[in-house]
Amino acid sequence: MNTDFSEQRVKMVDGQVRTTDVTDPGVLEAMLTVPREAFVPVKRQALAYIDEHIEIAPAEAGKPARYLMQASPFAKLVQLADVRPTDFVLDIGCGTGYSAAVLSRLASSVVALESDAGLADAATSTLSSLGYDNVAVVQGPLQAGYAAEAPYDVIFLDGSVEELPKSLFDQLKEGGRLVAVEGQGNAGVARLFLKTTGVVTGRRAFNAAIRPLPGFERAGAFEF
Repeated sequence: MNTDFSEQRVKMVDGQVRTTDVTDPGVLEAMLTVPREAFVPVKRQALAYIDEHIEIAPAEAGKPARYLMQASPFAKLVQLADVRPTDFVLDIGCGTGYSAAVLSRLASSVVALESDAGLADAATSTLSSLGYDNVAVVQGPLQAGYAAEAPYDVIFLDGSVEELPKSLFDQLKEGGRLVAVEGQGNAGVARLFLKTTGVVTGRRAFNAAIRPLPGFERAGAFEF
């Protein structure tokens, strides 16, 4: 493995992740292990470990650009999900597959959902070539989740949303957790939702400014 990237990975974890209250040993180890540069377009690989969101697909044909989430908020969201070794995880908006790779180091298995065909193909290829054999990439609308394999112990959303559809909560197991950032830009708030005796409750965890996922816009959003 490229020594330079290995050094950058350590610097990312020490300088961007540990410094933002991420202390879970499993999360830190996963982010030290997964080669982030492999999930970034070749022309941007030198930027794989910068402290910013990285574009992985340009805006085109009316579709918004897609991004690999900045390491710090990503790590905080993964820690919030409290992924356990026996967990079955749904990763929504997996992009090129980096998030699924990290989650796969913590969970029993991961279903990685992606709406963009090109990104789904890239994720499948990269995850396979790196030997992440407990991840299955599926293509479909993100807001629908993936009911075919439900229910899940954890549902993880790889971007911010305006509104969470009830269908996602229906795909949670009893005792399951859903982690998402609600709101756009600096108004974004990370929330942890828990399903207990069939009822879902949520709590605010921390502020997070991350890029939005397509398909979660509030229907008929209207402001005076």
